[in-house]
Amino acid sequence: MRFLRSRSLGVASSALDLLNIGRRSVVTSCRAVVLPRFGGPEVLELRPNVDVPDLKPNEVLVRARAVSINPLDTRVRALLALSFLLRFRFCLASEKLWEKEIVRVGNGKLTSTQMRSGYGRSIFEPLLPLILGRDISGEVAAIGASVRTLNVGQEVFGALHPTAARGTYVDYAILSEDELTPKPVSITHVEASAIPFAALTAWRALKSTARITEGKLLPYLLSCYVVGFLNLVACFYPAAVIKNGLLQRLLVVGGGGAVGFAAIQLAVAAECNVTTTCGSQSVARALAAGAEQAVDYTAEDVELAIKGKFDAVLDTIGVPETERVGVNFLKRGGHYMTLQGEAASLTDNYGLAIGLPLATALLMKKQFQYRYSHGIEYSWTYMRDDSEGLDVIRRLSKAGKLKIPVEKTFPITQVREAHEAKDKKHIPGKVVLELD
Repeated sequence: MRFLRSRSLGVASSALDLLNIGRRSVVTSCRAVVLPRFGGPEVLELRPNVDVPDLKPNEVLVRARAVSINPLDTRVRALLALSFLLRFRFCLASEKLWEKEIVRVGNGKLTSTQMRSGYGRSIFEPLLPLILGRDISGEVAAIGASVRTLNVGQEVFGALHPTAARGTYVDYAILSEDELTPKPVSITHVEASAIPFAALTAWRALKSTARITEGKLLPYLLSCYVVGFLNLVACFYPAAVIKNGLLQRLLVVGGGGAVGFAAIQLAVAAECNVTTTCGSQSVARALAAGAEQAVDYTAEDVELAIKGKFDAVLDTIGVPETERVGVNFLKRGGHYMTLQGEAASLTDNYGLAIGLPLATALLMKKQFQYRYSHGIEYSWTYMRDDSEGLDVIRRLSKAGKLKIPVEKTFPITQVREAHEAKDKKHIPGKVVLELD
């Protein structure tokens, strides 16, 4: 790797100085958890010497101290799901050929149901071997030539784009400058690593309906109803709009998960009135975070327990029943947002060339349907790197107003055990991997 400038180290005055600077600010290989093929936790490999790419001008090399496990990680890892077209091709011949294909690709370790549960196959399969991980907290080890806001040695936290092929399960991760922000000294690396991906996902959903500036709610009067093929290719442009006035009432479906819990805190900080549905173990936490009402969906009839209409509904579950309930709770002119749009599943099943146009058509169909039948807006929302959102997240985290509780930590050497625990739902909350 070539030498990269480091403001904190100055300019090398000799070959020896250059060597010393390089040792301190640049690495060429490091430990990494590699995903060579899709499957169960056993396919994850901790390799001692994985190449560290050269930094681009806008990139930052981060010495990882803690990285969190997101549902995206386990879903991508289990991405053995064969496409619908492949299954169709074989089922015309015989079911035995289908079973042989399972054995060939998956060593017979996953059932056909498990194989269909993967996520993003059309995106990630050509990129194998992958490094999983999106969240990170650590220290800046080196910076690219155009980086201006961060310095070597500074503690930072942040999150990678969902489609990044080289993730954060590494000793040294590479992120763009916009994907990082200084870590508040008031939170640990473990606490910081649990926050950014979930919080940015929630932020992108809520940004078009409320804008957080120093804890105040300001009108965000956008006309950003953006639909179409290019939008789905980019995948991360929210279309949520409350067109006439401020977002006052928000319903979060699934407030017990990391994204839902982050959305509650972001909306409360923006002075919104928040109601949420969650499991019994999350009710007290949601209320403590500022939700006005937290309904235990396992013990109560949500449609009877919740009163009134909402300006927006953020559905983190995204099944047909929660969509039906959420849509019916909206005021006319309100907005329904779901994290579980069909873009990924359709491209997995049909490939990018067919899947994306199908996803576009399905999204437009639902948008027209709900606009006509209920007078509401409908959108799929995804995480996207957002420097403004990350700055809001940093300030709220520093003030103690945004936290994602960590249930358990594992050393990076026990990454298989950590993934297995998440797969079997032994640990319902956030899990973080620590790097020594």
